[in-house]
Amino acid sequence: MWIDTHCHLDAAEFDADRDLVRERASHADIGLCVIPAVERRNWAKVREVANRYGDVYALGIHPLYVAHAQVDDLHALDELLSASKGDPRLVAVGEIGLDYFVPALCKPDQRERQWWFYTAQLHLARKHGLPVILHVRRSADMLLKGLRQTHVQGGIAHAFNGSLQQAQSFTDLGFVLGFGGAMTFERATQLRHLAATLPISSIVLETDAPDIPPQWVYRTAGQRAQGDVQGRNEPAELPRIADVLAQLRGCSALDLARDTCRNVRRVLPGVLPVGDNWDHDSQNETQAP
Repeated sequence: MWIDTHCHLDAAEFDADRDLVRERASHADIGLCVIPAVERRNWAKVREVANRYGDVYALGIHPLYVAHAQVDDLHALDELLSASKGDPRLVAVGEIGLDYFVPALCKPDQRERQWWFYTAQLHLARKHGLPVILHVRRSADMLLKGLRQTHVQGGIAHAFNGSLQQAQSFTDLGFVLGFGGAMTFERATQLRHLAATLPISSIVLETDAPDIPPQWVYRTAGQRAQGDVQGRNEPAELPRIADVLAQLRGCSALDLARDTCRNVRRVLPGVLPVGDNWDHDSQNETQAP
């Protein structure tokens, strides 16, 4: 059984066939999807989708959305986190972070705004005792700076693509690193080297569906210009992505599923009580010699 630790199943790209997408994921042995929010407008939908399929969710404001966010959104997030305290499906604050790749977000005023929303949400995560799901895009060092200033419960550095030193810094702070479709491209040599050599205790798997398609789904700009439609990523792709990681590490898919699921439960403790399958797996692990 697999856990997709980052899947935007609430996205509009899935509106036409969301039930079928989640059904395909179940047939592919995806036992759980972690569905992170991106802005205040989709918090309710994220919760509804997670409850519909027995998945889990996170609440937060994504750095790509902070340009239009308001201070009141943070107050609303604080209130909703308080009101959701007893919800076993709420497992983190996220998706939050910094994006220094998109040119419009790299202007000084936008960097400052991103930083302000990021650190404010770290404080909320600490206040409510929740881990965080981080958006990391050419921003690892600044994210780490924020984490050192505001200690949180750990979490996941989503779509990690940094250096070995940055990877070690995140894991030292109680984080695991999300690997997904980007790792399937042979030209991603540094990322694949990290995936192959980092301790397995630092790795979880994700799709970021409908985004970051794996190599077999991706279409180049030239192909798209010729009418070859870009494939949509979805959680059912996770086992094949995992097969790439298993080959890189020289391990079995079964071992990889066991180890990465255990890592998820360690950094997102709220995952543990959701669903009979997870309770059963947890009991088996507890009873193991």
